[in-house]
Amino acid sequence: MASMFRAASVAFFLILSFAAAVAQPIKPSASNQGFYSRARLIAGGEQGEHWLAGIEITLDQGFKTYWRTPGDSGLPPRFDWSGSENVAGAEIRWPAPKRHEDAAGVAYVYGKKAVLPVIVKAKDPAKPIRLVLVLEYGVCKDICIPAHADLTLDLTGAASERKAIEAALAKVPAPQALGDQADVSVLSIAPLAQDKPAFSVTVRAPSGAKPALFAEGPENWFLSTSHPDDSNRFTVTVEEKPKDASGSVPLRLTLVAGDKAIETEVSLDANGTPR
Repeated sequence: MASMFRAASVAFFLILSFAAAVAQPIKPSASNQGFYSRARLIAGGEQGEHWLAGIEITLDQGFKTYWRTPGDSGLPPRFDWSGSENVAGAEIRWPAPKRHEDAAGVAYVYGKKAVLPVIVKAKDPAKPIRLVLVLEYGVCKDICIPAHADLTLDLTGAASERKAIEAALAKVPAPQALGDQADVSVLSIAPLAQDKPAFSVTVRAPSGAKPALFAEGPENWFLSTSHPDDSNRFTVTVEEKPKDASGSVPLRLTLVAGDKAIETEVSLDANGTPR
């Protein structure tokens, strides 16, 4: 059922995006007003050998957009930087999302205003940098509406939004090893006996912080996460996986507790059992 819903959502998104693109070409600019939202590129100036930029999405009241892994429904944003000038790389950094549950299932979302930091590397540091982004993203309330923005920004010398970008970077989960003894940490994982492959994840979080756990596998692995009680233990279930899965399967666990967030890399075997 989950895969059918995701497939229908993707098809709906692609059809409406194509129709919108054919109906009215949009001249690229630093900002673009879309369906119940506004997207723009912002600049943060130099940082060492790189430049700071950001994709800011401001949403109307009650609307949300999606993290890199959307959950049971919705679509992650898509980025096309191919029209950029003097850009060797544009790496998106992802602030921790929030967990949203409704009739469509559990989704991993941003609300109100989201800033996705971008670490930009120039091909030639002595030459100007011009960012050109074709952005596709979902804007959702009761249903998901595809939004499109054609954005451009001359990055060199500009630093008008550095504080907003640095604030977003501070919300990006920090890498942390399994079993680390920090205040917020993933302590252990252990297999569970269930109809579907599943395992428990024991975490540490400050009292009253209400931790949230987000589990991400590789392409075509679909995972669900539940928190059945108020303990620091979560259940992660492998809802679907490729039939031809083999070898070691990377799994990323993102733990959010209060204003802190960490990421821990672990492995499953082809059956979905922790290694």
